Amino acid sequence: MTVRWGVIGTGGIARSFVVDCTAAGIEFVAVGSRTRASAEAFAAEHGIARAHGSYEDLVADEGVDAVYVATPHSRHAEDALLAIAAGKHVLVEKAFTITAAEARRVVDAARRADVAVMEAMWTRFLPQMRMIRELIAEGRIGRPRLVEASHHQALPSDPHHRLNDPALGGGAMLDLGVYPISFAVDVLGVPTAVTAAGTLSDQGVDTQVGLVLTHEGGAQSTVHFALDLRSPNTASVIGEDGRIDLDDTWYTPTTWRLRDRDGAVVEEYDSREQLAGYAHEVRAFEEMITSGTHEGGPMDPEETVAVMAVMDEARRQVGVRYAADDEDGPAPASVA
Repeated sequence: MTVRWGVIGTGGIARSFVVDCTAAGIEFVAVGSRTRASAEAFAAEHGIARAHGSYEDLVADEGVDAVYVATPHSRHAEDALLAIAAGKHVLVEKAFTITAAEARRVVDAARRADVAVMEAMWTRFLPQMRMIRELIAEGRIGRPRLVEASHHQALPSDPHHRLNDPALGGGAMLDLGVYPISFAVDVLGVPTAVTAAGTLSDQGVDTQVGLVLTHEGGAQSTVHFALDLRSPNTASVIGEDGRIDLDDTWYTPTTWRLRDRDGAVVEEYDSREQLAGYAHEVRAFEEMITSGTHEGGPMDPEETVAVMAVMDEARRQVGVRYAADDEDGPAPASVA
């Protein structure tokens, strides 16, 4: 079965996604935007057959099997639910939603409709991450005790930019922090406690945040992210008998080394020549669709909800609130 894709949204991430996936042979048949002109321009640029002037028309397209949601964070839940109601499988750009409550509504709706839904956390599907999971499972570093990861970028400071607008889910957390938080959950499991400190902008969004997450058995993860800094963006998984070091930029195809307890390199790998970008996650999602197995795998929906709950709690502690928080009620006092 060939999965026929539609795209909701025509911004920068949608362009990157379509270019990368088209090169890997993924089939895009339709795009939807809030204006027909934008949809037609996007379709012409990427060789997509059908352009729709609304998201409603896109999900009603009978030739579309799966939808990629590439709208701002503040629309993710609404647009995912729209596609699910139309019987489409849905891949939602990270961060999955604004809050864990929204994520739960989307996941539960997909289950009721018997369609696949997944967060587009592409890092989890890179070959390097599969290898790292295997090394840990084989006991090559002993019991993992610490994950360290950062994500810093110098992003636009325009107060009207979506990254700086609370109404659009702005701030470092949802755009940048989701990467190291999801990585920590992937390696060490859902945390049992969250400690967060951060700096807010004049607009009330987080510009820098540091987190210490406590996991089962006393393991910890320390992550830092910021939208007004630059750094090498490296990561490490440290165990009782060794560690795995991922180089710049750790959440993309990169180089990594397995070291023993004394720091000597035991094994190294360079994944920069691997199929880059988003095609790995799309192929995995298409397999979920064609197999009828709509959950599990490297980015299970329940882990997505758990990651959103971590970010809810971290935002509560640093003082960032979105309109969705008021709709959903208070953030949970604990994660697990």
